[in-house]
Parts: sequence; structure tokens; C-alpha cells
Amino acid sequence: MARLLCLFVLLTLSACTIRTGPFPPSTVSPEQPVESVFPEQPAKPLIPLGFTIQAGAFSNVDNASRLTDYLNEYNLDAYYFVYERDLYKVRFGDFSTREEAIAKAKELETQNIIKEFYIVRPDQYTLASRARLGDQYVRTMLVQTARSFLGVPYKWGGNSPRDGFDCSGLAMSVYRLNGFSLPRTSRAQFMAGDPVDVKSLSEGDLVFFDTAGKGRVSHVGIYEGGGRFIHAPRAGRQVSVDSLDNAYYRRRFLGGRSYL
Repeated sequence: MARLLCLFVLLTLSACTIRTGPFPPSTVSPEQPVESVFPEQPAKPLIPLGFTIQAGAFSNVDNASRLTDYLNEYNLDAYYFVYERDLYKVRFGDFSTREEAIAKAKELETQNIIKEFYIVRPDQYTLASRARLGDQYVRTMLVQTARSFLGVPYKWGGNSPRDGFDCSGLAMSVYRLNGFSLPRTSRAQFMAGDPVDVKSLSEGDLVFFDTAGKGRVSHVGIYEGGGRFIHAPRAGRQVSVDSLDNAYYRRRFLGGRSYL
């Protein structure tokens, strides 16, 4: 564990940028309805998540965060989440077979990169229940998962254990925890889904913004309904809920995407 505490170089892959001012001209004028300013792109169907390695469970979120950072030094795309009150677990990987997942886990165990592991099967994810319980069930679970991160000092490519929140890492984690192999960056996530007009947004859809003022996607949130979305705003703030009616986000809204 001492090694986990010491070896801790964070990734700098974050695609989420929220400027605090001065702001560039908006890509969507205040008079325009909030809608996508991008031409519609053909959707690339998401591949269901395969077998995943779970490594470690912690009562302290900082310990889960440290293990996540440590695993990501090995390009494992690890993420942590709230399993239940005051219990945080770490997962990574997407393997076609259980045998491949076990082989990788044992390799990492031999190298003392992980100390224990559990293989999560695809049928343990929400997506596996879609045919039986329907799309609305999956959407509800996506929102519930996103809400479980509220108040958590979530980060992915930040500069310290307590800040550097990463919006696309949050979206990826929420979807992967429900069985979707969502891409890592907000721009790739934007290209992967079906375009959805703001008036047609449903629970669990992703909403995208140009918060960097460069005319391209730089921020993403998970739509929870009622014009609200859950996101990891920026360094120094926790995962929280905001509104599409907020003038800042309304001006920078680029569109919604659905993956169901």
C-alpha cells in the first residue's frame, strides 16, 4: 500500500475545460433555442462492455482515488465509484472473455500492481437487462449511477487528489458501470451517439458544451431530466447538478446524444 501512496502521477488526458472568464463570443446566441450547432453525425453503435477487473474496495475515497491514479500510470483506464455508503470500488478493463480478464489480472498481481481482484461479468451490468426491462429502466439506472457521484471529489486528469475533476471520465464511468463501452474523451463521446434535440432529451442522454470557446466539444454532462444535468464542473468543485437554463451553459450548449 505504501507504493500506492507514493507512486501517483496523474494523467493529463482531460478533455473538459470550463473557462471562468473573460468569455469568447458564444457559439449559440442567447436568442437562439438551445440546440445542436453541429451537423448530425451517423451514430457509431456502442459495443457492450465485456469482462471487467475489479481491484480493491475502500472506505476512504482518497484511497480509491490513489489506486485509480496508480493503475492509470499503466494505461489501464481505471475508474472508481460509490458502491454503497462509504464504500468505493475500483474497476478497469474491457475483455472479450473471462479467461483474458483473469490472465491480465494475474499478470498485474504478479507485478505487485494489484493485490486482489474480482472479475465482473457482462451479465452483471444493467445493459444486460435491457431486453427484459426496457430502455427506461436502463435510463433510470444511468441517472441513479450519476447521482451516486454527487458530492464525491471525482477526478481523472487533475493536478491533486482533491481537484482536477474530469467530466468525460465521469460520463465514461457512469456508462461503463451500466455495461456500455463509452469512449474516454468528450469529443469521442459526442461522435458516438445519436443526435438528440434539446426538446427530446431523455434521462441518461449526454449533453455537450463548448466551454473553452473554441467551437468544439470541451465539456459533457449526464442529463437527468427536467432540464438538469449532472457533471464534474472544474477543479475545486465537486460533482454537482446544473441547469440547461443557466445562461452560461445555454450559450455554450452544442447538442445532446443518446446511446440507446
